[in-house]
Amino acid sequence: MQVEERDELERMPSVRNTDAENGAPSGRRSRRWLMALVAFLIVAGVFISGIVPRVRARATLRAETNELAVPVVVVVQPKKSAPGQEIVLPANVQAFKDAPIYARTNGYLKRWYVDIGGHVKAGQLLADIDTPEVVQQLRQARADLSTAEANMRLSEITATRYQGLLKTDSVSQQDADNATSDLAAKKAIVQSMQANVRRLEDLQSFQQIYAPFDGIITARNTDIGQLIDSGSSGGPRAELFHIAAPGKLRVYVNVPQIYSQVAKPGLRADLVLSEFPGRRFEGKLVRNADAIDSATRTLLAEIEVDNPTGELLTGAYAEVHMKLAGNVSTFTIPVNTLLFRSEGLRVAAVKDGKANLIPVTLGRDFGSDVEVVTGLNGDERLVVNPPDSIVSGQPVRIAQANAPAPGGL
Repeated sequence: MQVEERDELERMPSVRNTDAENGAPSGRRSRRWLMALVAFLIVAGVFISGIVPRVRARATLRAETNELAVPVVVVVQPKKSAPGQEIVLPANVQAFKDAPIYARTNGYLKRWYVDIGGHVKAGQLLADIDTPEVVQQLRQARADLSTAEANMRLSEITATRYQGLLKTDSVSQQDADNATSDLAAKKAIVQSMQANVRRLEDLQSFQQIYAPFDGIITARNTDIGQLIDSGSSGGPRAELFHIAAPGKLRVYVNVPQIYSQVAKPGLRADLVLSEFPGRRFEGKLVRNADAIDSATRTLLAEIEVDNPTGELLTGAYAEVHMKLAGNVSTFTIPVNTLLFRSEGLRVAAVKDGKANLIPVTLGRDFGSDVEVVTGLNGDERLVVNPPDSIVSGQPVRIAQANAPAPGGL
């Protein structure tokens, strides 16, 4: 038994050696595959670690570029004005009666009696004109009239005598008719001469220049010895005096078309002048032109203002404050929201993340703000300082309220 166990023990190492010798090549191949796999993983890791950041960087750059390509804008909303509002319009103040005074006869100024600023009454003498030519023409006309009257009296005596002789057939009917016709012609000549005398008498009466109504002389454009030409001889007419009645004033104002339907007679309109700070002079709209001026698209309106003390001066510039009680409602927007394009005035509104250019019509200019009378509904979000390159449909991004927009917007 011991011999058999010893034989088995002797055979066992040989078996292990044989197995080791037979398995050696297989182990080496496994190690080589393992090393190759490790090397591949290392190379793949290095490749992936270098490519992936670049891909991510490119994707990030593309996303940032796309995001930065969308302009960031600041928006505001239009401010709606009340339907019943007060509008302020520039106006010109004129006297209710205002007239230049010209000469109606030729001559030289002999004397003037009232200077600028003088208060005159209707019919008051303003100046005398020396008209020697008219005086001589009047004398000649009166002499011609005397001759014509003498001839008419002679024709009347002849016609009467012929009518008496005709009853006894001492003269022919033809001679009597000739005498009667001659009398009628002489009467016509006398009437013509009388009319010429009256004309020259009226012309001579124009030697005195009178005030046509109560008022103030606002201009005197002549002096003693100056040649006066009435224009009848073809020369230029010269205004001698200018008179105005400032007791009641006419104030003319151009009302924009949008307010034309509420600018009706009876509307209250107060007058404000810079030389009277804090004061308003009450007036009333009395009439309008009832037609829109095609050049300015405005309605000419006339406002009457009482001026019993004369403290308001004619020709002054004033502001008219008109109380509009109609349903006219407008919007005001900042001036830096406007776009001046060749096709007209536009504003850029943001809707659904895109810009939309809207045509607008402006009303009054308030300096930093302007009035928009047509084009807006009031719910638009308007871009402040819109770029000139902006177009309808362009994507835009609204800046956060607490974050400044790029470019100082």
